[in-house]
Amino acid sequence: MADDDDRTGRKGGRAAGDGAADGDTGDRAGGRRGNPALTSRAAILAVVMCAIALSLAYPVREYIAQRKEIADLRQQEAVARRQVEQLALRKQQLGDKSYIEREATRRLHYCRPDVKCYIVLDGSGAEGRQAQRGGPARKPPWYETLWRSVEAADRPR
Repeated sequence: MADDDDRTGRKGGRAAGDGAADGDTGDRAGGRRGNPALTSRAAILAVVMCAIALSLAYPVREYIAQRKEIADLRQQEAVARRQVEQLALRKQQLGDKSYIEREATRRLHYCRPDVKCYIVLDGSGAEGRQAQRGGPARKPPWYETLWRSVEAADRPR
């Protein structure tokens, strides 16, 4: 059997006095005998594992990014649906004739022809109160103040 040949050329394996059974690792060409096949196998396995990890890193990152984007889009869709519902209710409300009449009366002070409407002025307007009482004069706008200062600067002393 060719498998039984060891590196020394002897057939049948090791003898009891070779030292391998005694725990001695044995010398080969003056160096320490290790198991280089295991080391190269481990290196190849490490390279293969790194290649697999690197080849899966980008797709996993893209998958996570897409899941986040999907969640964001679903949230935006929910917000848009709520806005559509609110606008549909508003459209329905604006289509109601009684609502339009109420808003015209309240906001624009419109009045139906068969109803007498009154507008009560409570005198809270600042212009009307100062004019009636002869209150302090109003402050001129900024551009008048600026123009007066220019005219004052042009006058000789």
